[in-house]
Amino acid sequence: MNVILLMIPVSLLLAGTFLFLFLRTLSSGQLDDLETPAHRILMDHERKDQK
Repeated sequence: MNVILLMIPVSLLLAGTFLFLFLRTLSSGQLDDLETPAHRILMDHERKDQK
């Protein structure tokens, strides 16, 4: 029973931390463009170090 009293606050703290970090990434714009990284692999650009 004592373990439950310890684990509930720890799990709420962990969940709150993940929620805070997720909301921070939303507000900073990291999740705005989801299509460009998928299309970037299809673009046929030569790298400058290739000859």
